[in-house]
Amino acid sequence: MRVIRCDGSPEAVRTLDEAVRVMLAGGEAVAPLGPGQASPLRGPGAGQAVVGTSGSSGPHKWVQLDAAALIASAAATHTRLGGAGAWLLALPTHHVAGLQILVRAALAGCRPTIVNLHGGFDPLAFNAAAHRLISEDGRCYTALVPTQLSRLLDTDPEPLAGFDAVLLGGAATPEHLLRRARAAGVVVVTTYGMTETAGGCVYDGWPLDGIQIRLDNDGTVELAGPTLATGYLDAKEATAQAFHDGWFRTRDRGQFDSQGRLRVLGRADDVIVTGGLNVVPADVEAVLTSLPGVAAACVVGVPDPEWGERVTAAVTPADPGHPPDPRELRAAARRLLTGAQVPKEIVLLDALPLRGVGKPDRRAVRSLLTARNR
Repeated sequence: MRVIRCDGSPEAVRTLDEAVRVMLAGGEAVAPLGPGQASPLRGPGAGQAVVGTSGSSGPHKWVQLDAAALIASAAATHTRLGGAGAWLLALPTHHVAGLQILVRAALAGCRPTIVNLHGGFDPLAFNAAAHRLISEDGRCYTALVPTQLSRLLDTDPEPLAGFDAVLLGGAATPEHLLRRARAAGVVVVTTYGMTETAGGCVYDGWPLDGIQIRLDNDGTVELAGPTLATGYLDAKEATAQAFHDGWFRTRDRGQFDSQGRLRVLGRADDVIVTGGLNVVPADVEAVLTSLPGVAAACVVGVPDPEWGERVTAAVTPADPGHPPDPRELRAAARRLLTGAQVPKEIVLLDALPLRGVGKPDRRAVRSLLTARNR
């Protein structure tokens, strides 16, 4: 197995890109590792990638993805977007979203244009690379997380509008951010998926070709199709629990709208039980991020002797120099939410703790807000 350290530099990306192309052709397995990430104890057979999960639903796991699943995902993406094209890479390649850009570029017969992430994401560097890419003939795409999209819109949305599609995943996207991007002419496609599905497999609520979706009795999302992983490396019990009869059981709750489009409500274990009532954090976050002055929100349940869990929100201001008043936010939320959903407390933070590819770290937020109340 070829183990490659991914530090965000173009040099590391090019090394991984070569290894991925060998793997896709049935060659040596590859394991992209993030900074400080320990290597798997052993590797799988040839023609496979081993990618670490973000650990959002428990201990970190190594997901085995064979070349056929990665290629099926890339091909289905190109079909949905209107054809193969060139890709701009601005995501970490030790996560499946970044790795898949390498696979899509390989499938399209081109090399990815690389944004240097070694020192962090720089909107100006992204825009410079975007200008170079969109000036060429043919279709072109990129993929971002919501935080990157927001920063690029603040800097200069014009380069983003030159892409045939901008995939957006990694975390739930506030509606106001989507509206702002689309008003600027950006073709945003929201994606839902995970490492176990070789990345996004549901675009704008609709499954990619070959993907099936079903909900079990409690609304948990289950997925099937050719993009599924073969399982977890050296974890037979975890594999048996998550993969069964060709289906992968996520830990997300969802529902179908009147047109059959999937709406993901959030992780089942994120549901807050307050006073005997269930509150879905995503519903509260959607309202909070629609309010003036709010850039992002993370809603968690903080232990409470009376309510069991107290609905509490961490909010980051759109303009740190003029933050919103938490009391005014609560008053506005009270007009838009039911009683149990209204946060008992709203705390302003300069930034939300993140994990993975731009996802709010709920456990870290919960620990932070719990400590404040001790």
